[in-house]
Amino acid sequence: MNNQLKVQAGKLKNEVKKNYLCIFRNIHMQVSANTDEQKQLEKYALMTRASVKRLVVKMAIPTIISMLVTAIYNVVDAAFIGHLSTEATAGVGVSFAYMIFVQAIGFFLGHGSGNYISRALGAQNTTNAAKMASTGFFTALIIGTISAIAGLCFLSPLSRMMGSTSDILLYSNQYLFYILLATPFMMTSMVMNNQLRLQGSANYAMVGLAMGAVVNVFLDPLFIFVLHWGVKGASFATLLSQLFSCILLFLGTRKAGNVHIKFQNFKPALYFYKEIVRGGLPSLCRQSLICISTICLNRAAAVYAVAGQEASTIAAFAIVSRIMMFAFSVILGFGQGFQPVCGFNYGAKLYARVKESYVFCMTVATVILLIMGSAGYIFAPQLIAVFRSEDAVLLDIGTRVLRWQCLAFPLIGLTTATNMLFQTIGRVFPATVLSLCRQGLFFIPILLIVPSIAGLQGLEATQAIADVLTFLFTLPFAIKIYKELAKSNQ
Repeated sequence: MNNQLKVQAGKLKNEVKKNYLCIFRNIHMQVSANTDEQKQLEKYALMTRASVKRLVVKMAIPTIISMLVTAIYNVVDAAFIGHLSTEATAGVGVSFAYMIFVQAIGFFLGHGSGNYISRALGAQNTTNAAKMASTGFFTALIIGTISAIAGLCFLSPLSRMMGSTSDILLYSNQYLFYILLATPFMMTSMVMNNQLRLQGSANYAMVGLAMGAVVNVFLDPLFIFVLHWGVKGASFATLLSQLFSCILLFLGTRKAGNVHIKFQNFKPALYFYKEIVRGGLPSLCRQSLICISTICLNRAAAVYAVAGQEASTIAAFAIVSRIMMFAFSVILGFGQGFQPVCGFNYGAKLYARVKESYVFCMTVATVILLIMGSAGYIFAPQLIAVFRSEDAVLLDIGTRVLRWQCLAFPLIGLTTATNMLFQTIGRVFPATVLSLCRQGLFFIPILLIVPSIAGLQGLEATQAIADVLTFLFTLPFAIKIYKELAKSNQ
């Protein structure tokens, strides 16, 4: 009898413990839900009521840092590798086309899902925002894994396709190997970075990328020069730093007030993929064309190079591309600071704030580009020498290419702001058309025509000519959307 009472008492005790645990868990979940809801309401109030100019600057500072950090991954590798040899510099430069492909997919899924999340939060639809966040993340993880496996299986053909010649193929393969392994982390990091940024949590996005860049800067010289791994060391350092960034960004998505990524929210529904295409297609087109144009430029550099100087010519164009991407990342970061402000207020139907943020973004971007373009033109030889001062041919060609591009650099402010505006508010057709111009509709035809007439000098001026034509093409779109926003506010 006593044993039966003890057994029943034990069961009752366990039942009470379970009930307490259940009550505690429910209270914890309710508190967490209330905290998230409160944070999201505070964020909504901030994005729709605070001063537009201050808000854009506040959002832009961490995104500029994030974009600069992304560019640092490439610039640091090129700067350290430049002291190994011209062939190594050219090999890494050729491999850059694959990294642009990774960015194309990452930005497509990140901008597509992030723009939707921004509008959904502006309309206070948190359920669909959570589903979209998980859809974008896990889709990137799947595509990144498939891309890595396919690239590793066809490593040398991939290098040759991107413009690698026989004397730089070894270096291109060595650099690509670990970059391919890093592909899933790179793609998912870009998705999380853009999702965090576009929901107004740019600080978390910045920290995730910045810490990865710090790791990369310290590991590069260790693996390249101390352990004597050369090009492979730079690539391996990038792999580790990208993995570190990916982990930090994922932890950032778990913070209160941010849309959490959960596998149970992964809903690969046609509706969500249509929205990703709607918000991300311009980015996919733009980055894909940059990838294609980079490959075409690599091949053209080998064709129009002085005999025996193919590696120097390819390396010169590759170095200028890194420098210009680093400079352009400032404007891209400022524009991305404008996007969440634009998306929230467009979703909330506050069109006057959208117009104000657009004009402010365009004006500031143009001023910054004017300053950077002037500095780049004046100090072009010194900038090229940072990467590879030992090669006189490379230094001469790189200086001329950089100066040509700096002349047209200030025109990019209007084209970038206008493209981002159309993309953020979901205007797929104009956003896609404008994204095709700079590296596609104008650059590739000019690349095929002008160098055939003017040789290497024509090749050096190709990007500048494309930028001028892109500005002239974008101007009517900018005027039209400005008038439309002004009218909607009346």
